[in-house]
Amino acid sequence: MKILVSGSSGMLGTALLASLRADGHTIGCLVRPGRPVGAGDVQWDPVANTLDLTAAEGADALVNLAGASIGEGRWSAARKKILRSSRVDATRSLVEQLSKLRRPPAAFLSSSATGYYGNRGDETLTESSAPGDDFLAQLARDWEAEAQHAASFGARTVILRFGVILAAHGGALPRMLMPFRLGLGGRLGSGEQWMSWLALEDAVGIIRYTLAAPELRGPVNAVAPNPVRNVEFTRILARTLHRPAFFPAPSFALRLALGEMAEALLLASQRALPERLSGLGYSFLKPQLEPALRGNLPQRE
Repeated sequence: MKILVSGSSGMLGTALLASLRADGHTIGCLVRPGRPVGAGDVQWDPVANTLDLTAAEGADALVNLAGASIGEGRWSAARKKILRSSRVDATRSLVEQLSKLRRPPAAFLSSSATGYYGNRGDETLTESSAPGDDFLAQLARDWEAEAQHAASFGARTVILRFGVILAAHGGALPRMLMPFRLGLGGRLGSGEQWMSWLALEDAVGIIRYTLAAPELRGPVNAVAPNPVRNVEFTRILARTLHRPAFFPAPSFALRLALGEMAEALLLASQRALPERLSGLGYSFLKPQLEPALRGNLPQRE
């Protein structure tokens, strides 16, 4: 297959490209202005709303992973604008440009997040659950709406709602490790909030599975089948690192330090289950948290 990938330089994109290339697929990375363009890559400028249509022609599928990091810096008005433009506006531009191709991709896979559901307590969340109403939920909802427009040119459109991806390099896990390695780790807030997580191996595996599953379209919860409460996540992470976990971070301190971002990313509860993947028989490589953590801890230098 010829597969185009946006956001290819990120944690998930890098792992996905290595996996797809190992199996002989032809990959075209969507490259922003000012960055090196390799053989087979496609120049893309979402701000100017342009795409090298000649280079993009003939692609069988596109995997859209573009988006500024959701966890870098407080959510000021300026930061929210960046988060929105890098997802909603960029996806709108991408779909619009792809519609101009003589033969647009037959499949359009676009990332989203379990933040779509907002803070839902102990409620079990499947793909049919309603969206939340905080900033992150609204962002995900609008992002998904733009991706769904790919159906207008006949693409099988899949929205992958990723949980917290556990990876040795990049994402949330390396940021979590420092306080634990210093013996200062602990639960976040009450620790009762549910965490929906996914090993990097399964994040790649789910994308590959989705590319090869013609019956799959619409939203898909890209999460492991065993969500855990934050207090349990903390206990398992501490045990994996052979460190104590005696120092909880109070909710008020997190809100003071991180503002709105703390509420949505650290304290919100999302007990999402991969109902659609499980129904289709997807076999998770790391369905349990402790093996997933052990397999994705960065080596200390």
